[in-house]
Amino acid sequence: MDTTTTPTVPARTAARPARRRDRALAVLAATAATLAVWAAAVPVAGVDLAVRGGAGTEQSVTPAAVAVSTLFAGLAGWALLALLERFTARARAVWTGAAGLVLLLSLLGPLTGGVGAAATLTLVALHLAAAAVLVPLLRRTARR
Repeated sequence: MDTTTTPTVPARTAARPARRRDRALAVLAATAATLAVWAAAVPVAGVDLAVRGGAGTEQSVTPAAVAVSTLFAGLAGWALLALLERFTARARAVWTGAAGLVLLLSLLGPLTGGVGAAATLTLVALHLAAAAVLVPLLRRTARR
């Protein structure tokens, strides 16, 4: 008869690596989605993707800029969700509201800074693609 006991891992601790993995995959998926939008618009459709910079200059939006911006937004969303989980029992609801507000505010950039209609629409599509992936996937990882 075996009398050894197996230590049990609390469910909360066991879920952390899976939650981290799922959040990392959400950030990477959002980055892939925005790069796919960029690829469809710029090299395939021929959109001259540019934004107005300081002093009226125009800057091209490169795939590196798209990737870095999406990674930054995804990691910031992840950090906010983790912070809210530490301080409120309603982290999911609060985070979802904050994510929606951030999306709306982020759309001001493309709407005011895009150079031409095609660039503006592409920039809006980039923001919406990131949000379409990040919001539901990160929201799903929030502790209940």
